[in-house]
Amino acid sequence: MLALLLPVGLFALAALALPALIHLARRSEDRRTDFAALRWLSEKPKPRQRLRFDEWPLLLLRLLLLALVALWLARPALRDEADARSWIVAVPGVDIAEARDAASDDAEIRWLAPDFPAADRPAPAAPQPVASLLRELDAQLPAGAALTVLLPERLSGLDGERLRLARQVDWQVAPGAMAAPRRGLPPPPVLAVRHAPDQAASLRYLRAAAVAWQSPDQPLGYSAAGLDAPLPDRRSVLVWLAPGRLPAAVTDWIERGGTALVGADTDLEAADGAGGALAEERVLGRGRLLRLTAPLTPAAMPQLLEPDFPRQLQAVLAVPAAPPSSARAVDVAPLAGGASYPRAARELQPWLALLIAALLFVERWVATRRARRVAP
Repeated sequence: MLALLLPVGLFALAALALPALIHLARRSEDRRTDFAALRWLSEKPKPRQRLRFDEWPLLLLRLLLLALVALWLARPALRDEADARSWIVAVPGVDIAEARDAASDDAEIRWLAPDFPAADRPAPAAPQPVASLLRELDAQLPAGAALTVLLPERLSGLDGERLRLARQVDWQVAPGAMAAPRRGLPPPPVLAVRHAPDQAASLRYLRAAAVAWQSPDQPLGYSAAGLDAPLPDRRSVLVWLAPGRLPAAVTDWIERGGTALVGADTDLEAADGAGGALAEERVLGRGRLLRLTAPLTPAAMPQLLEPDFPRQLQAVLAVPAAPPSSARAVDVAPLAGGASYPRAARELQPWLALLIAALLFVERWVATRRARRVAP
């Protein structure tokens, strides 16, 4: 359907009068020639004058050119006709044979996967981001299209926000199961200690924790050096044991995404929140800064002598767990009333510009050809 995104541009059609006026003003004029016989004729009869245009092809070309320019200013666009066909999307892993039998002939049956492949194609094997794909599909479908979602009893690929779509969704639980996401145990942290000379006695507790984390097929994730040693890779946990303020290089290392554990005598501002009984945590740029709540001595921190100290330290250093992304399908049915997104129109201005350029070339050729009788 053709639409005008800027209808006020059609006011430029008033310029169509300009070529007509130019042709009238510059048309060939009759020249008066006196000769003797005319003196005996009466002055009352006058030749009739009529409106006459010269160069009709050139005039029509100029009128058409101005009309196209006015249309270009009005920004014509094509809007897709609303498709009222119903859509049935199935989460990969469910049995959609019954859906094919029950669906109407004009219904679209697709997999809920990137690009929404047709249901006659093999189902994607990898787990899918269900919530994100449903929001994308809801934004792409016309407002009048009905949407049915077939999903297994247990649903994954969700996010922290309850789904709210622009349409009412027929939420149907079907036989099947989603592919289980591949999740492995997080690897133990790798400690890279940078310490002052008077902190050497505290290192044995950190090394003992690293030995406890070590699996038989992995090397020991522990190293120690002085304060002047280069900073480690940001995949390691930097343990900075030195009194006073943190050097600028260490602060920059953390802000770029590193995790650092500093001693209790490090000068810091108030922490943003507690990271556990052993340390308090704050966010610094894209990284995490943890400060011990007490010096690494048994007298100040009795947890050092407890058997589960390695587990406590690993829990403090662990990256915060992601929010749950799995739930029962009947408990996460989407709500209606979400924002609707109008479908973008395909503007015709680029094609009109090419047509105007071609027509202007033809107009110039006609206006300058040698065979013309007059030059309007």
